[in-house]
Amino acid sequence: MSAEITAKLREMGLELPEARAPAANYLPYVVSGSMVYVSGQISAAADGSLITGKLGADLDVSAGAGAAERCALLLLAQVKAACDGDLGRLKRVVKLTGFVNSTPDFTDQPKVINGASDLLGNLLGAAGQHARAAVSAASLPLGVAVEIEGIFEIS
Repeated sequence: MSAEITAKLREMGLELPEARAPAANYLPYVVSGSMVYVSGQISAAADGSLITGKLGADLDVSAGAGAAERCALLLLAQVKAACDGDLGRLKRVVKLTGFVNSTPDFTDQPKVINGASDLLGNLLGAAGQHARAAVSAASLPLGVAVEIEGIFEIS
């Protein structure tokens, strides 16, 4: 499945980034049995620059969904690292929790986090379908637009 995922990403015009090191005192992921718990991944562009801003003020839903898509790619990069480089071990996405840096009156958090959900569903099919929460945050680390954490099942 690893080669299939890489090929599908290329078809989608995307590339899996390298797993990022944690920025503070935490682990980027924890493997417990067949589950991988991935720490929140903040929105960063392909060149590594942060995608910052507040939804409802600085960014529209489309830009926020793009930021969420980047978070999903970073989550997959961590899963790949947790699987010793073999993303073929990924069995399914279990749950995502998405945090959206937004104004108090912004109510489209689910549409923003759809950027991640759509990417995973399109990339992995049924294995990419997951439970999810999409919530607002008054601010996020480093002023990023989106942060998403995830739970994955591996073999």
